Amino acid sequence: MTSTRPSLPSLLRRAVAELLGTGLVVTVVVGSGIAAQTLSPDDTGLQLLENSIATALGLAVLILAFGPVSGAHFNPVVSAVDAILGHRSGTGLRLGEVGVYAAAQFTGAIGGAVLANVMFEIPTRIATTERTTAGHLLGEVVATAGLVFLIFALARTNRGALAAAAVGAYIGAAYWFTSSTSFANPAVTVGRIFSDTFAGIDPASVLPFVAAQMVGAALGAVAVVYLYPGVGRAAGDVIVPTAFSSRSSG
Repeated sequence: MTSTRPSLPSLLRRAVAELLGTGLVVTVVVGSGIAAQTLSPDDTGLQLLENSIATALGLAVLILAFGPVSGAHFNPVVSAVDAILGHRSGTGLRLGEVGVYAAAQFTGAIGGAVLANVMFEIPTRIATTERTTAGHLLGEVVATAGLVFLIFALARTNRGALAAAAVGAYIGAAYWFTSSTSFANPAVTVGRIFSDTFAGIDPASVLPFVAAQMVGAALGAVAVVYLYPGVGRAAGDVIVPTAFSSRSSG
């Protein structure tokens, strides 16, 4: 059953939720990376373990906190795929809403990196960590494809209640099974430019990373459409159903 589309104030509230949520995701990623680098300076594996656990748990909590308002996309490719898959059935985001979400996500991501730097009393500098090998880019394709597939498969099968734990677990695992440590998010990628730490990425690596993420998102979308026909009808429930969903959850 179709309900009234959200009004502009609702879109503004959702945008604020996306800004805060994405910003805090990056704060968790960068802040835990700085802490790991400080606490375990001579053990890269332990640094990655500390960083991945904090990110998995933090992401799950933030999805629970902001999901009822905005869906907790926190990721421009998720918002874009949501709009594309939901276009025919009138669910998901409209094109203009995708733009608002993306602007909030990128702004939040940059602010989140700066906040982490300030908390740990380190200067905000442009990162110098290069991540442009073929293996890194393939890792981003795999990470993003898996993330998109997981999110929309859960929505299509009415298992949105599991999204916080499942997405957190997937990203935490992908830190380890992908060579890129699973950025899987253009906004987070841009935000991490502003932290010259364990979690940073140099600007020259960003465009290839984002291109790989877009390829991965397309592959994930194709796979979920093939395996879960009718997934577009569930686009309004991504990542979790919101109070402003354009469709009922039935």
